[in-house]
Amino acid sequence: MPQRSRRPLGIAMIGYAFMGRAHSQAWRTVAAAFDVLPLARRVIVGRDDAAVAQAAERLGWQEHATDWHEVIAREDIDIVDICTPGFLHAEIAIAALEAGKHVLCEKPLANDTAEAEAMARAAAAATARGQVAALGFTYRRVPALALARQFVQAGRLGTICQAKVAYLQDWLVDADAPMSWRLRKETAGSGALGDIGSHAIDQVQHLTGQRVTAVRGRLATMVPQRPGPDGPEPVTVDDAAWATLELDGGAIASVEVSRMATGAKNRLTVELYGTAGALRFDLENPNELWFLDATLPIAEQGFARVLVTEPEHPYLEGWWPQGHVLGWENAFSNQARDLLLAIAAMPSADEPAARFSPDFADGLALQRVLDAIIASDAADGAAIAL
Repeated sequence: MPQRSRRPLGIAMIGYAFMGRAHSQAWRTVAAAFDVLPLARRVIVGRDDAAVAQAAERLGWQEHATDWHEVIAREDIDIVDICTPGFLHAEIAIAALEAGKHVLCEKPLANDTAEAEAMARAAAAATARGQVAALGFTYRRVPALALARQFVQAGRLGTICQAKVAYLQDWLVDADAPMSWRLRKETAGSGALGDIGSHAIDQVQHLTGQRVTAVRGRLATMVPQRPGPDGPEPVTVDDAAWATLELDGGAIASVEVSRMATGAKNRLTVELYGTAGALRFDLENPNELWFLDATLPIAEQGFARVLVTEPEHPYLEGWWPQGHVLGWENAFSNQARDLLLAIAAMPSADEPAARFSPDFADGLALQRVLDAIIASDAADGAAIAL
């Protein structure tokens, strides 16, 4: 590996709300957990000067700013972390990549396929210049789900026949819950489908190693208007979505997502069924993976609980002794680790960077699935090929 500057990598984070808080936590803790490149949390960016100044102090950033254009042009900024609503992703990411920065962009990549295609083109050119363009599907970095992928890759499930993934929340059950950017098509692109359905579909493809080739989908908006600052406003996205996915390896997957599922707080459940075994996971119990070994005699078969806290498990070398469980936020530190390792693995500025998975090409492929589900719903649930 060539000699590198001793200057810590400078990070600029754009956005400071929910995802900004989670990413800030990751940048604060990643170097304490893992052996990574030195970092400087240089600047946090937001539109409201007073609010972003308060966020900088609370979240541990050296500076704050309101103009992201100026920030990405700075020579002391190496990584741009995009935590904004989806309608801002394309402009910021493309500009940051063209400015020579490494980029981490929150999911979903964009609000529609056209934006995602432009982002993927910019990322391909940047990667050829030695930059990393990373997409933040953070649940890939949950140790139990990373272990599930290892089981599948090792053949422990045999041939995957079917998958069932549901991501259910209940924060919109109250019809008087206020309007937000997540409920407007022009800012969010879609509702539950893009917000949490993108996670579910990513897990289907990532865990099985198979790509979606056709979809059937239905969407539902259960509360058609919400209280806004000037009175009721129409909800222009879905509250819930259902899809059947055909995969190129022959498996069939069912996906259900909702932000209206009473009692479900953040319930991402994954079930995989293969010819030699099965897996089960629930994000509300994130340290547990359930595995059934179908190669055992039938009288000995049953789901066995694996507590994913051993040093040999994915990412656990950086955390606590066995049995000392991790939380939701640790996956963001694991993601930061993988991004920094990809940057460190760059051969030189003139050679391609190490591939971070998922990247913008993966984000484009997933956006096409989301748009196909929307098209299927518009066609009364007809099958849409990709």
